[in-house]
Amino acid sequence: MKLELDIQPISSWLPNINNPLLIAGPCSLESEEQALQTARELAKDKRVFVYRGGVWKPRTRPGCFEGVGSIGLEWLKTVKKETGLLVGTEVANAQHTEEALKAGIDVIWVGARSTVSPFVVQEIADVLKGTDQVVMVKNPLSPDVPLWLGAIERLHAVGIRKLVAIHRGFTSFSETKYRNYPSWKTVVELKSMMPNLPIICDPSHISGKRDYIYEVSQRAFDLGLDGLMIESHIDPSCALSDKDQQLTPADLFAVLDKLVIRYARVDNKTFESDLEKLRSRIDSLDTELLELLAARMEIVKQIGNYKKANKVTALQIDRW
Repeated sequence: MKLELDIQPISSWLPNINNPLLIAGPCSLESEEQALQTARELAKDKRVFVYRGGVWKPRTRPGCFEGVGSIGLEWLKTVKKETGLLVGTEVANAQHTEEALKAGIDVIWVGARSTVSPFVVQEIADVLKGTDQVVMVKNPLSPDVPLWLGAIERLHAVGIRKLVAIHRGFTSFSETKYRNYPSWKTVVELKSMMPNLPIICDPSHISGKRDYIYEVSQRAFDLGLDGLMIESHIDPSCALSDKDQQLTPADLFAVLDKLVIRYARVDNKTFESDLEKLRSRIDSLDTELLELLAARMEIVKQIGNYKKANKVTALQIDRW
């Protein structure tokens, strides 16, 4: 099922973009000095288009650093004025959204913990009604595509057209090397259902460790995603939140230098012809495999009936 929603491309609100969208900045704004130092370094690389900074930080348990609050919006305004970068932050309720709009924040996003609640998303959407705001929606904590789509649809229903989905991984119930399991198939499913929806990747939250940010970022480009949101801090060792997954601006630039950007289409007739031949071979093999599986299932059915007729158990442990 494909959903044909009127969603504007990233180039409509970022007309000078000449690379995939890159959003970078600290997980949390901690001080005006930290915010500005990081922004000044990031602004040196023209591949960075939006500066991100967490103002309100939803934490699992009380007592942790929960952000500096509304004063951080003033720091973002200073960043924008001094560097020329667009600025963005996460909102988690109606009050946050109202304050962000009043402060002129260019990009806001709904976090994974908020996406899981249609009530919270609707509360945010009601505040945004009638605005021309850029809104991004992170995936919910579980790989639930309808829930992710539902949040996007609620925002679209109030007139938001500058929409972007953010893939930040999913909570896993088994041990993996990542903080949040990527489940790339879930992203492919979203992309197939809503082809014109821009999707970017948050490799910082998927990775949980800076060592994996390059490989996750490259995988995102291999799948044709539209950009990255990467956490960058002037001194990650002193960060008050998520210090293990943040890169210094210099390390971020080094990662960007290594990445190979992939494109959905190329103007090369020989490539297209050769690719079509290989795809035809795959289609033929797939047909053969399905026919073999169908034949096998028919024999399985016959064995089952034969056992039943002769009063033999379905399970025979020596065969198993």
